[in-house]
Amino acid sequence: MADIDTLELDALWAEFHRVVNMTSQELSAWLTAYDADKSAEPPPEHAGSPIGLLVLGILQKRRADLTNDDISVMYDVVDTVGAQQHDDPRDIDPALRNRLMSIGHDPLKPPA
Repeated sequence: MADIDTLELDALWAEFHRVVNMTSQELSAWLTAYDADKSAEPPPEHAGSPIGLLVLGILQKRRADLTNDDISVMYDVVDTVGAQQHDDPRDIDPALRNRLMSIGHDPLKPPA
């Protein structure tokens, strides 16, 4: 695994699971439905954006099974979601909401 200490990995794991507020089932359904709206529908096992599929894979892993690539994706997702925070999520552009949902963050979902 990358040069990341246990405390930093703990913090990243917690932050990733805070910003990825969709369950693996919700994300999988969203990725499939979102791709179904496009003209050339891929097979269900390949539906969704590449990063969305990586996030889905991370959600299905234990922390001890993370790879360096997983850690990189987790940092990217945390940074992306953090950069897109809005004072009132109800005012979010629908296209931006769709992109955020494709990485597992629904800005309209209330905090757990």
